[in-house]
Amino acid sequence: MKPWKVIDRAPAPGGGELVLHQRGEEFAIRANGRELMSSRQHGSEEKMAEVACTQLTGKRPRVLIGGLGLGYTVRAALERLPPEAQVVVSELVPAVVAWNQGVLAPLAGRPLEDSRVMVEARDVGVLLREAEGEYDAVLLDVDNGPEALTQEANRWLYGERGLTAIQRALKSRGVLVVWSASSDPAFANRLKRAGFDTEVVETPARGKGGGPMHTLFIGRVRASSAPR
Repeated sequence: MKPWKVIDRAPAPGGGELVLHQRGEEFAIRANGRELMSSRQHGSEEKMAEVACTQLTGKRPRVLIGGLGLGYTVRAALERLPPEAQVVVSELVPAVVAWNQGVLAPLAGRPLEDSRVMVEARDVGVLLREAEGEYDAVLLDVDNGPEALTQEANRWLYGERGLTAIQRALKSRGVLVVWSASSDPAFANRLKRAGFDTEVVETPARGKGGGPMHTLFIGRVRASSAPR
């Protein structure tokens, strides 16, 4: 088996560093030795977009994706959205954007070159706090789960204040999808208490190829909870 080689390094939000590795045609991004994402396993990221975007109505849906990763979620969203849609991608690490514009671009079919995509080099929490009724869907893949945080500053996203901000940022019957490496019943309960109709879906990391199971927390804004 070919060894992994380091392609590039970049500072990680909250400390530490992100390292882009390659082995043959396979790529992975690791933080402090822990694998965050890999081109071997992206079925659950694509499932996020399927869940969020397949049933969106309207000619010009607007979708916010927190976390660019290897571009698979963005590509899957674009495949399910109309030509007039807009996909806003929040990515704090400039190097991750550069990797997706360069060596990683072919993996997901160069999604950042699509005219519907706008990359914001700002924290997704900032974008959410600034918005009111702007998004048809919000997809969060910025941590390994509501409790497995990549940086402590993200904790508020999954608490009462964060869920309230997300609810305000969504349109009536808008949908939130949160990716997690594992189940978290406490977070599912918080979603319900925050006014979301909640569903929890277990999905394989490699899609039809199987692999470990990941969890998607799906919350739909109740009509009575949506901003006027």
